[in-house]
Amino acid sequence: MNQADIAFMLISSALVMFMTPGLALFYGGLVRRKNVLSIMMQCFICLGLVSLIWFVYGYSLAFGNDIGKIIGDFSYLFFKNVGLDPGPPADNIPHLLFATFQLMFAIITPALITGAFAERMRFSSFLIFISLWVTFVYLPLCHWVWGGGWIGSMGALDFAGGTVIHIASGASALAAALVVGARKGFRQTAFHPHNLPLSILGAAILWFGWFGFNAGSALAADQIAVLAFANTQLAAGLAAFAWMMAEWFHRGKPTTLGAISGAVAGLVAITPAAGFVPPWAAIVIGILAGVICYMAVLLKVYLGYDDSLDVVGIHGVGGFLGAILTGVFCYTSANPGGADGLLAGNIHQFLVQVIGASASVVYCFVLSYILLKLVDVFFGLRVSQEEEVQGLDLSDHGERAYDL
Repeated sequence: MNQADIAFMLISSALVMFMTPGLALFYGGLVRRKNVLSIMMQCFICLGLVSLIWFVYGYSLAFGNDIGKIIGDFSYLFFKNVGLDPGPPADNIPHLLFATFQLMFAIITPALITGAFAERMRFSSFLIFISLWVTFVYLPLCHWVWGGGWIGSMGALDFAGGTVIHIASGASALAAALVVGARKGFRQTAFHPHNLPLSILGAAILWFGWFGFNAGSALAADQIAVLAFANTQLAAGLAAFAWMMAEWFHRGKPTTLGAISGAVAGLVAITPAAGFVPPWAAIVIGILAGVICYMAVLLKVYLGYDDSLDVVGIHGVGGFLGAILTGVFCYTSANPGGADGLLAGNIHQFLVQVIGASASVVYCFVLSYILLKLVDVFFGLRVSQEEEVQGLDLSDHGERAYDL
């Protein structure tokens, strides 16, 4: 084992954990003030609920011995055989450290979905849905891509979770927006963010934590981690600038909300490619993410679904775009452990990326739709109209964010 790698992965794991409270701040500032504690609670409680699932059976199903390229076995139930010696995924750090690093990914992924149904889902139903979603959507997909399943086996590249985290959350968010339905007053009342400085702070924490998210996925303090770190900064910065310019041109004014949304879009899009592409490609990916995700958010208005905080347009579209562009820009000269992409004459890698990303979209959307329908039938997804008007902070939690 390498002591420097252990220290690096401990720090990276802590950074990724910090992203979930950062997401809570980012989302919290974007909702109306009567729902700020509700959305922050939904994000924050994933730290507890998903940790329990991961320890009991989640890590085992995601990274246990492969069964038919579909799911892992039960060899790691209750972290059995997950100790302080190096494990199969990495021979330079303790197995328990790898499992903990992956836990942080599993925590933030369902938290991302909450932005799609913000301000209208029962907290009790949320807990049931997230438990089912992690079990039947996240764990199989994680195994398909990273645990020895069929997507990874056919050669699809996903350095830090463009498919596992962002396509999964984005496709599931679309299903949630459709099943839960629009907020009361949607398209009749303007829903303005109640505290943009809070969201800016949350976006800054997300950006900061993303260096652990992407660079840490190298699983070592090595040159690939440096590449992923640099690419993360370049893509996020250029996407923020590109979104701002697109909005300025389209609406006549650049907004802080647009800048932070663009930064997150760039972070999402570079995630699958971070350790596989050269820095100039990260700049291109960032610019494309800023413009295309901005257009995707605009398209929501014409399609008519109420994705409250634009999870589909930023994480779904950004994750899919990043997965495809990984197949375009990846070079073995950047990472000998990766593959050459379309620009290097390898159309096969591009097609593999398209197949893997498309299959993930379909699987996550369909399964999420079914799970949401089941939860709605047996428990009811939405709060009552009176509770929605009152706000979920009071109706679900008996608290106020601001007592002025």
